[in-house]
Amino acid sequence: MRLFCRGDVQSVTVMARSDERPPPPALEGNHSKVIRHGGGFDWQGVALEAYKATTQTWAGISRRELVGKRGESTGFHVRYFEIAPGGFSTLEQHEHEHVVIPLRGEGEAQFGCFVYKVRFGDVVYVAPNDPHQFRNAEDAREPFGFLCIVDAERDAPEPSDGLEACYICE
Repeated sequence: MRLFCRGDVQSVTVMARSDERPPPPALEGNHSKVIRHGGGFDWQGVALEAYKATTQTWAGISRRELVGKRGESTGFHVRYFEIAPGGFSTLEQHEHEHVVIPLRGEGEAQFGCFVYKVRFGDVVYVAPNDPHQFRNAEDAREPFGFLCIVDAERDAPEPSDGLEACYICE
């Protein structure tokens, strides 16, 4: 038996029929919702977007904004990024921290001079102002995909160069 509610808080109808399903929640707005997985690494109603406006410092990466840009009042955003074989994110640094959780393939996480291989289930924490980059090997068999959880209000990233990135290693 499945129970679900219809209506607002003042007038709630509880449905107990197993052949009925609740209506799909709207993606827009500040309310509880389910964003349905669409198969592969796609979510229903969530557009595929470019990683950034220009391609001067990155290659082969796309993103999907899952939570935080459709009217939710969260203090964080949840995004899914995917890096094609041979692709990479910008080598950058910023004041805000974020967490990356790989879901697909294997990739590399660089902090300063250190490079770590990461894969499904690993948890990557990027500390404030640490130069960092995510990459997928040229010979990878599949894209490197990961969730990224970041503050909703954050500073703009600043590109970092290779020499600047090594200060945390010295």
